[in-house]
Amino acid sequence: MSTPPPLFGVTGWKNSGKTTLVTRLITEFTRRGYRVNSVKHAHHAFDIDVPGTDSFRHREAGASEVAVVSGARWALMHELRDDDEPAMADIVGRLSPADLVLVEGYKRENHPKIECRREATMRDRPLSASDLMIVAVAADFEAETGGLPRFALDDIAAIADFIAAQLALPAPARQTADAAPQTA
Repeated sequence: MSTPPPLFGVTGWKNSGKTTLVTRLITEFTRRGYRVNSVKHAHHAFDIDVPGTDSFRHREAGASEVAVVSGARWALMHELRDDDEPAMADIVGRLSPADLVLVEGYKRENHPKIECRREATMRDRPLSASDLMIVAVAADFEAETGGLPRFALDDIAAIADFIAAQLALPAPARQTADAAPQTA
């Protein structure tokens, strides 16, 4: 049994910038040479295939899992039917090996997180007030953080450095050309 990869979450209220931050962090960590997986929690039913496609028809016919495989990618869809939503750990355990897993959402899970805040959408109280696993705040304004480190929401390199330090990530096994150290 392999050791699970380190997890770091991005959380926040609706329209706080979570998806934008996660996608930019994935790009940054990948540029640095890390293999990154991601998990996104959705609060609603969703489809990743289109009505009328073969995979949709298989799922609608009652298949519990449908794998779609091509030379470019594969996807696995699992219908819960009347089963409970799986725990995040169960989903992470199904992922391929990675250096880091970035998690979007999952406010109530017990992993380190950064809270996103946008001034335009700040209607609710900060999540960090009641979640000890929030270790920093990324905001587009001078947000009060209760002593937590604060980053500009668009300072992706600094946020990535913070996450790498928090998780004590080792140097990536593979270096990309633009992430390799410069020599004189």
